[in-house]
Parts: sequence; structure tokens; C-alpha cells
Amino acid sequence: MSNKDRSTERGRSLEDEYFYKKDQELIEKMRSAAAAERARAELGQTRAELGQKSGITDPELLAELEALGFTPDTVVLLPLVPAVRMAWAEGGVSAAERDLIVTLARSRGVQAGSAADQALAAWLAARPAERVFAGATRLIRAMLASTEAHDLTADELVAHCESIAAASGGFLGRNRISAEERQLLTTLAGELKSR
Repeated sequence: MSNKDRSTERGRSLEDEYFYKKDQELIEKMRSAAAAERARAELGQTRAELGQKSGITDPELLAELEALGFTPDTVVLLPLVPAVRMAWAEGGVSAAERDLIVTLARSRGVQAGSAADQALAAWLAARPAERVFAGATRLIRAMLASTEAHDLTADELVAHCESIAAASGGFLGRNRISAEERQLLTTLAGELKSR
């Protein structure tokens, strides 16, 4: 084989390698674009399902709901956040408070062992971040204000919080709600009822 033939063959080999790399880059770009499109579609489905289950339609509020960690499987817990906040008012959740919150969750359709039940158990074991409590209040107001029929009102949520506050406090039935809990009740009532 002459030097000219070897040079030509080497040139073709380099050219083939170049085009192979370009094809691989193009295939990877197409895969990435398809994955991004699937992720956008899944996000749209998730938000639509969150909106359907919560009654919240505002895209910004739905994004906030997701940012707080709620999913279509756990959004049923949103109205329970004030009760969880009340249980943590004195620094820990008593067995009586836990029982009341779990009973409330079961009455709202949270099945034992479900994703929502596991999230609730985590909240009762370790205090959620303050941003969850603060963000949830605004979202609950939006949920209560939605045109969708809801089985809870702000007054009922406050009443549940009051039951949680009274669950393990007091001595011989007196002063069942501590000063911290009473202050939080006032705050929650104001936050949940304001529009």
C-alpha cells in the first residue's frame, strides 16, 4: 500500500470518527430533550393532580405547594398542618396529641401505611421546618377560598387545633391550654380566617 493510499485511508478514518462523535452528540441532545419534555409533562400532570386534589388553581401557589414537599399523595395533609404546628407548640408531641392528629388524619382519608401517613408520622417524630408551617397557612387559605367544595372550614380547623392544645395540658382539668398554645391559637385563627 502506498503512502498516498494510507494517507487517504487515515483521512477517511478520522472523518468517520468525527462524524460518529457528532452523531453521538446529536443522539445525546435528542435524549436530553426527550427527557426534559417528559419531566415537563410529568410536572404538568403532578400540578394538575395537586390542583384537583387541593382545589388550588393558581400556578404560583401550586409551585409553592410542591416546594414545601407536597405531592398528589400527601396533599391531603395540608389542612392538618395547623394541628401539627399546635402539637409542637410546647416543644414536643404528646401521645394524646399524636392520637388526636392520627384520628383526624384517618377521618380525612389518610390510610395507614400510605405516603401521607408516612409523611405525617415523620412530622410527628421531628418538627417540620418553620417554612412548612408558614407556607401552609397561605395555601390553606387559598384552598378554603377555592370554588371546590371542601369539608373543612377555618373555624373547624381552629377547633381541631384547640382540641390538640387541650389534649395533654392542665392539672386536674384546669389550665388545659398553655399560654404558648393560647397565643398560637390566636395567631392561627387570625391567619386562617384572614382574606
